[in-house]
Amino acid sequence: MFEHTYAALPAGFHAAVAPTPVKAPRLLAWNEALAADLGLDASLASRAADVFSGNVVPDGAQPIALAYAGHQFGHFVPQLGDGRAILLGEVVDPQGRRFDVQLKGAGPTPFSRRGDGRAAIGPVLREYLVSEAMHALGIPTTRSLAAVATGEIVVRDELLPGAVLTRVAASHVRVGTFQYFAAQGDDASVARLADYVIARHYPALRDAPNRPLALLQAVAERQARLVAAWMHVGFIHGVMNTDNAAVSGETIDYGPCAFLDEYHPGKAFSAIDRQGRYAFGNQPPIAQWNLARLAECLLPLFPGDPDVALADARAAIEGFADVYRGYWLAGMRRKLGLATAEDGDEALAQAFLEALQAVEADFTRSFRALVAAAEGGAPATLPKSPAMDAWLARWRERLAREETPAAERIAMMRAANPAVIPRNHRVEAALAAAAEGDLGPFEALLAAVRRPFDDGPAQAPFMTPPEPAERVRSTFCGT
Repeated sequence: MFEHTYAALPAGFHAAVAPTPVKAPRLLAWNEALAADLGLDASLASRAADVFSGNVVPDGAQPIALAYAGHQFGHFVPQLGDGRAILLGEVVDPQGRRFDVQLKGAGPTPFSRRGDGRAAIGPVLREYLVSEAMHALGIPTTRSLAAVATGEIVVRDELLPGAVLTRVAASHVRVGTFQYFAAQGDDASVARLADYVIARHYPALRDAPNRPLALLQAVAERQARLVAAWMHVGFIHGVMNTDNAAVSGETIDYGPCAFLDEYHPGKAFSAIDRQGRYAFGNQPPIAQWNLARLAECLLPLFPGDPDVALADARAAIEGFADVYRGYWLAGMRRKLGLATAEDGDEALAQAFLEALQAVEADFTRSFRALVAAAEGGAPATLPKSPAMDAWLARWRERLAREETPAAERIAMMRAANPAVIPRNHRVEAALAAAAEGDLGPFEALLAAVRRPFDDGPAQAPFMTPPEPAERVRSTFCGT
């Protein structure tokens, strides 16, 4: 079942460690569709509680914890590593794609730094729920294969029921993985890691004349595409540290993540982000900052004149802004129903956001209301204001210049503007119920977010913004 290309790297890249058995494993959630996509044996579901709690190490597994470093809220920590995550190995799906299978919350590792290596049920189910929502939204993400209750208590600010998540990722290589070796002056290991990442994620770069530069540019392009996709749906990662920046271009680590209710670029929910470093509107420049840290690691590998190398690296980082802007504008055109491009489209999109901000309008409902407006109906959930009335007139004038059939443009808008997101108050209510033993709200919300563009009657309860008393103002990291 498992292969082990990462475990085959030198010992400094990882540490062998076995999962710590738990008292009473019980399956909370099993992702049957993902298991089928991965080509896993259907009989695995009957053994999932034991296998994905860490009580039974499956045949062929070679459990390891990965080493990495990272900038956490701008401060560099030279050794972090998997403090509560254990990689069982890699599987290759029927399409030939390679994925890591990792247990998160499976006990202490050599990188735990006096932590217990465990996870509580709330953060486990949050990651399961939100990663499935992101996948349904078409946003690159790690996935969740299983969630297993441990029958044990973990101690955080309070006593909480424990759980283990099985995370599936294109890989777990991060910007912080490169930093781990660069901080030691180990350019040979940085080069080894770069070769590994190119082989696994960017095979078209094998023959590039400057492979480190080509890798930097490719990672930058994927990060630009990813963060633009976050911005299109109002997603706030919450902890964009370099150890949470996957070089594969997937969303990884759903600790204190949240989604916008009312639109404001300064929104930050994470309780540990006291300065708003990772606020919604800061996500693009922070992604660029993280890429600059990757450039610092790769720069010693650039061939030729050092001054030319530095200029090339700087150009790659500075070019991120234009690449991001291209992805963001293309997505905003889809959200606004614009199948063609005009010079004023970016200003039109920005003006809509400004009109939303002025009246604290709900981000998701407002964009969805434009679908109804494009269909000729009344955008009932769109806020009323002079600025919005003026914008609507400007938008309709722009739509009138479109030659693409209206039905095609409306279909495009429906596919770009979700009706259902994992609204923060719904998520928190579902996790609180699960902690008390009731999985019903979690399962209902999970079913809804797996159909984000469906606005049928069954979805209606999950489309409603929170009442003032229901608003979530802070989210918390599971560690």
